[in-house]
Amino acid sequence: MLNRSSLVQRAIGNPRILEIIEPLLAEDCHVIANTAWRQQPGDNNHLGRFWHIDSGPHVPRDPSVSWDPRIPYPVFAIAAHLYLLDCPTEAGPTGVIPGSHMSGQAPPMDRLADEDLTWEGRGVVPIVAKAGDVALFVSDIWHRRLPSRSGDPGRTFIQCHYGRRDLAQRIRPASVANHLSEAAVARARTPRERTLVGLHPLGFYDS
Repeated sequence: MLNRSSLVQRAIGNPRILEIIEPLLAEDCHVIANTAWRQQPGDNNHLGRFWHIDSGPHVPRDPSVSWDPRIPYPVFAIAAHLYLLDCPTEAGPTGVIPGSHMSGQAPPMDRLADEDLTWEGRGVVPIVAKAGDVALFVSDIWHRRLPSRSGDPGRTFIQCHYGRRDLAQRIRPASVANHLSEAAVARARTPRERTLVGLHPLGFYDS
């Protein structure tokens, strides 16, 4: 969206957003993805309705290994939702499970549609919002769109992902934006040869 709209580009650089994310990601963090979401009333047919993480887990661990609370948990990427319309409970807001980003795990595969999913006794918290609000959450927290209800007004928001400097931007597909010579591209024939040199298929951030 920042390639399409100067207004969006200004919005995602709002100092009030940056003053929160820069202490977590460093002052040289950058935008790694920027999309717009428009979901019509009653439209629940999309992958976001299942529990997922946008990236990671960045510090994967066996479930039996707990995180030492003396060590600040690292943050690698942060999602921001900039709401253009009110997003009440009826709209099926994004729900997050607080603390789940520290689990070292993706959501359990057998419970991806379970509204009662918990982590360490904590259940889902819906992010209800007014137009103009901004919601921020780390990329590896367990989250999903909750089911909409009667009176669903739909959802419209700008989504921006900010990442540490060492995370590559995913604003354009790797087939378009890469550091490869034409000869190197031609030599990469198998799927693994292509991903090895950086020609990845579309993923979450760039799809």
